[in-house]
Amino acid sequence: MAVHTGDFKMDQLPLDNRLTDLHAFARLSEEGIDLLLSDSTNAEVPGFVPPERDISNVLRTVFANARKRIIVASFASHVHRIQQILDAAHEYGRRVAFVGRSMVRNMGIARDLGYLKVPPGLVVDVRTLDDLPDHEVVLVCTGSQGEPMAALSRMANRDHQIRIVDGDTVILASSLIPGNENAVYRVINGLTRWGADVVHKGNAKVHVSGHASAGELLYFYNICRPKNLMPVHGEWRHLRANAELGALTGVPHDHIVIAEDGIVVDLIQGRARISGKVQAGYVYVDGLSVGDVGEPALKDRKILGDEGIISVFLVVDSSTGKITAGPHIQARGSGIDDSAFGAVVPKINEVLERSAQDGVVEPHQLQQLIRRTLGKWVSDTYRRRPMILPVVVEV
Repeated sequence: MAVHTGDFKMDQLPLDNRLTDLHAFARLSEEGIDLLLSDSTNAEVPGFVPPERDISNVLRTVFANARKRIIVASFASHVHRIQQILDAAHEYGRRVAFVGRSMVRNMGIARDLGYLKVPPGLVVDVRTLDDLPDHEVVLVCTGSQGEPMAALSRMANRDHQIRIVDGDTVILASSLIPGNENAVYRVINGLTRWGADVVHKGNAKVHVSGHASAGELLYFYNICRPKNLMPVHGEWRHLRANAELGALTGVPHDHIVIAEDGIVVDLIQGRARISGKVQAGYVYVDGLSVGDVGEPALKDRKILGDEGIISVFLVVDSSTGKITAGPHIQARGSGIDDSAFGAVVPKINEVLERSAQDGVVEPHQLQQLIRRTLGKWVSDTYRRRPMILPVVVEV
């Protein structure tokens, strides 16, 4: 039997009073858990995660002090957090509108299934907000991790129908996922620039984690007593810390597997082992194509984006290889003025005349000569390496 936890924590005071069914895990343990795949995100954090309801009073304080609109960014899957926002809005006489497709969809599903309790008349369509005064409005949207296309990031960039104004309050009801720090701080700075008061985990307790800390993981392992453990969902330091917790509870070190994406793990005769590797990684979406863009194309785009492009056009005699027109040189995005290329034109002419004397007249070879000559000049003169695109036409 294999058990995968997904994201989990064991809240002892859940808002919906649905406690983690530890008895079910104990029954699975009696049957025998051959492999446990466990969330590792908070494996380095000692103790236990505070209960979700601990942030209720902080949210009420923020709502009580807000002067104008309140905009809350949260994960679209965090039903308990949204419930607390709805409760605070109802208490302070505000209406709530969900912004963003995933938020609208998820909250609609949660409401239909009875997981989200919504007082009558509390939730309104975002299109009706213009009819309400600012101090009666709460917007709940996505983008708490600085995702570039999410609603909050677009608000920060002035690229959304909802315009942040001086006096708005923005609540980032989440913690930073490792690797997202720069994106989140960029959004916070953008919101602050337009006059918003930004409340986040760094200056108020508006979030508790949804991932089990070390104490909960130890407790969980002692209940499950897995024969093999495979830490998942985390960076290498989290996976390693989770593996050590498993070892402390009695899982043998040679029965603990740490694997990256693409690693094949076999469970044979009660033992988990790494047995191979398959191709895994990012699948690039480019317009209507999926997976057609490879590393060479990405490398070219990076060069174009960072260094620009220089095009060279000339006409040569097909029999003698001598230049009959050009070279005409143009630059885009390289920061080099077209008039500056007058200094390199004699060098190109000299190289091509020498090649003609040596009998080198094939267009591809001439293109390589032009690319090397112009590339060296640009590198020596400007310390840049733009993409150079020579075009040789034979007549």
